[in-house]
Amino acid sequence: MVPDSVALRLRGVSKTYRRGRGREERVLGEIDLSVHTGEFLVLVGPSGCGKSTLLKIMAGFTEPTSGVVETSDGQRVTGPSRDRGMVFQSLEAPLFDWLNVEENVAFGLRMQGMARDSQRATALRYIEMVGLKGQERKFPAELSGGMKQRVQIARTLATDPAIVFLDEPFAALDAQTRRILQREIVNIWLRTQKTFVYVTHDIREAVLLGKRVVIMTAGPASRIKRVIEVRMDYPRDELAPDFVDAFRQIEHDIEEEVSRAWSGNGTLSTR
Repeated sequence: MVPDSVALRLRGVSKTYRRGRGREERVLGEIDLSVHTGEFLVLVGPSGCGKSTLLKIMAGFTEPTSGVVETSDGQRVTGPSRDRGMVFQSLEAPLFDWLNVEENVAFGLRMQGMARDSQRATALRYIEMVGLKGQERKFPAELSGGMKQRVQIARTLATDPAIVFLDEPFAALDAQTRRILQREIVNIWLRTQKTFVYVTHDIREAVLLGKRVVIMTAGPASRIKRVIEVRMDYPRDELAPDFVDAFRQIEHDIEEEVSRAWSGNGTLSTR
């Protein structure tokens, strides 16, 4: 049984993909990790090290080749669940073009069989939370990339998952929009007190957002190199010594992994 203070626990999780002609690609080595209830955990590492694969295993979208993922009540994660919500990369934002903002946010609630009045009240609450009040009747074609991501975040939160997984949600956005949404996602996390697990390749973003930052090694068979705790209050000052120290430590670890990969001791995965 997983202790109550742990929202999710990974034990010996690995992932191997079978390629053509019997060839195998081991993307993840054995991963052991505990995700604490209510924390903002960030996964960072070299490009292609398997961060998104690990996130999808944790969320139940991909099965591990070996090992187990357990929830706080000791149940194994074997597939997607209402308790785990996913915010995808911005270029993959799965909004329905024929539904307006309110209808998109309420879609999951409708699938759950919630009464129509409750659907609307819940959708409007989360639309306001992500800063889209007044945009309820607009359709995706009328929204900017940042606004689409806000809709996706609102739709995920509206179904009230215990854990929210975010796969580089702001990577494709312009720098100014990305900074605004980074601040907003922290405020949303603080307000909801949910468990957030966030993938990024941006070291600055990792330190800006994470209570803990998991640094992954380069592939093949990527593992956890180090977990650091960022002991800073929010919002964080990027010029503060603690911020700079955390940034430099992560930067050093990732540069070390990239150098190792390109020196011939490892090969960066495509995932």
